[in-house]
Amino acid sequence: MLKDSVILSIAWILTVVMLLIFIPRDKLREAQVAFFFKQTLTWVLGLIVVELRLIEYPVDIFKYATKTSFTFEYFIYPAICAVFNLHYPQGKNNLSKLLFYLNFCTGMTFIEVLCERYTNIIKYIHWSWYTTWISLFITFYISRKYYVWFFGLKRQ
Repeated sequence: MLKDSVILSIAWILTVVMLLIFIPRDKLREAQVAFFFKQTLTWVLGLIVVELRLIEYPVDIFKYATKTSFTFEYFIYPAICAVFNLHYPQGKNNLSKLLFYLNFCTGMTFIEVLCERYTNIIKYIHWSWYTTWISLFITFYISRKYYVWFFGLKRQ
């Protein structure tokens, strides 16, 4: 349990550092829009997934307040989505855009699978790595569409 708490603490620290490094000051407003939109998606979907007993989070910082992972659903995934949207290869070819999605979804899924196998941070009940990958892809896609619409960008 101590190991899991240390891992969660490190995840929080690394996420804050990632935000400081990859979010330029002049893009803070854009990052907030992407962050809050993804947060809305992941928080609601995360609650549904937990209530349907597809996933459980045995260790989290607010384990008595909610059954979902505050760390992942409310902070880490939205933070990564903000970086995703700010560094999206707009104006590049479709292959570059697809590879961008693939890299983000695969990297996040890989880390989640490691957490599922070697910690008590997340436990799959009726879930699998590919369900995570697909759900990440869909929520990144939806958040990208919202970001483009919100800022009135011409090309995605």
